[in-house]
Amino acid sequence: MKAKCFYIFCLAVLLVSCSKREAKESVDALPAIYPDYIGVTVPENICPLDFSVPEAEHLQAIVKNDREESLVVSGADHIEMSVKDWHNLLQGSQELQVEVSAWSKEHPEGAKYKPFKIHIAKDQIDPWIAYRLLPPGYESWNHMGIYQRNIECFDVEPIIENSQNNHGCVNCHSFANYDPKDFTFHARGKNGGTIVMRDGKMKKVDIKAMSNGRHGSYNIWHPSKRYIAFSSNSTHQSFYGQSKNKIEVYDLWSDLIVYDIDNEKVLQDKRFTDSLNLEMFPSFSPDGKWLYFSTAKPVNMPMETDKLHYSIVRVPFDEKTGELGEIDTVYSAYKQGGTAMMPRITPDGRYMFFSLGECGGYNLYHMESDLKMMDLETREMIPAEILNSPRAESFHAWSSNGSWVVYVTKRYDGRYTRLMLAYWDGKRFHKPFLLPQKNPEDNIQLLMAYNVPEFIKAPVVVSKDELAKFFTHE
Repeated sequence: MKAKCFYIFCLAVLLVSCSKREAKESVDALPAIYPDYIGVTVPENICPLDFSVPEAEHLQAIVKNDREESLVVSGADHIEMSVKDWHNLLQGSQELQVEVSAWSKEHPEGAKYKPFKIHIAKDQIDPWIAYRLLPPGYESWNHMGIYQRNIECFDVEPIIENSQNNHGCVNCHSFANYDPKDFTFHARGKNGGTIVMRDGKMKKVDIKAMSNGRHGSYNIWHPSKRYIAFSSNSTHQSFYGQSKNKIEVYDLWSDLIVYDIDNEKVLQDKRFTDSLNLEMFPSFSPDGKWLYFSTAKPVNMPMETDKLHYSIVRVPFDEKTGELGEIDTVYSAYKQGGTAMMPRITPDGRYMFFSLGECGGYNLYHMESDLKMMDLETREMIPAEILNSPRAESFHAWSSNGSWVVYVTKRYDGRYTRLMLAYWDGKRFHKPFLLPQKNPEDNIQLLMAYNVPEFIKAPVVVSKDELAKFFTHE
């Protein structure tokens, strides 16, 4: 009898949650939803785009696809959709229509807003993103880590947290060909070093000992999985008393080196390890034939930040020997202006995605930083304004099929970076959208900043014990 009563109770709850509630007032305006998903283009395999409406005490959303299938969802302070039901709506559809009704003190009997559309691209997205989470206060490293998020749902898993490496900094992660079995990251502090996992086998590498004192910082894998290019940076920071920017991060010196995994040695080209230039943010072309990086003439930092301007260059890369060829300037800061950082090449090799600020070396800390894209065949700029905001955008990456970008933005509060996704259809970018969370308020309440997002095709599988042993022994 108790089981039967429980079944009836559950059925009653289900019917109430799925029943429609009619709002008394129709409003000739779109709803002010957070995050803003109105008119965005999403992949078919994305998780539900849950949202809230400011000041609402009760919400209802009716979501219809172009096959006239619908989903009715209600919530107190936000809309939270079933992952399974959401994916069923998206499967094989080209468009969703969302009708939102909200009950509040201003509209106690409910206000029904104009419906909006969500477009569905045929191109899927890599199901996982790896990123670093850290406090944005610049002085605290007590809790941070590298995490991975399944963007087909809401699952988040740690790859490594700095509780495993004596609470040192963990950073500079990258993957070979979007493969979770081939990745690297750097751990600072006691028993630190560069962890390299190739074909699922991990080892700790002392880059500094192999390269006359140059440690490995920002890195990128060669598509052959034999090489990893590093910039070796002496990074410092200073704080502003009065400025739109809170902090200046800069290098007193930085060099370019290449680690040969097969031969366990670091390759150095004297042109890129002297004191005449700064080099950072290396990036291989997808075919492995070019090595791109940012470079600048050093100035007296941080006093002469306004005089520091990075250009983007590339050099031919010989896969057999690891040797670097002659320099080709792709973006000249002296001719075209600004400071150009972090070149990322599309998987087809056609375009270069990068961030552009006014000056300095780390664009994320400059509010004017925008994302830009160049056609490498014509050297002409491709419009990317839709991705940007009045605040900083940077740290960007391509999906494996070249249809999606992920990047970090400070657009919401100027302090905490959040992850944005956007569709590239081969001709133009579409309106970006905030990485969905099960509860939209998590984007506001999370007191950590996202950093260096990278797409991966599957989750990284590592043993916590195996990782910890690298940092418990000399």
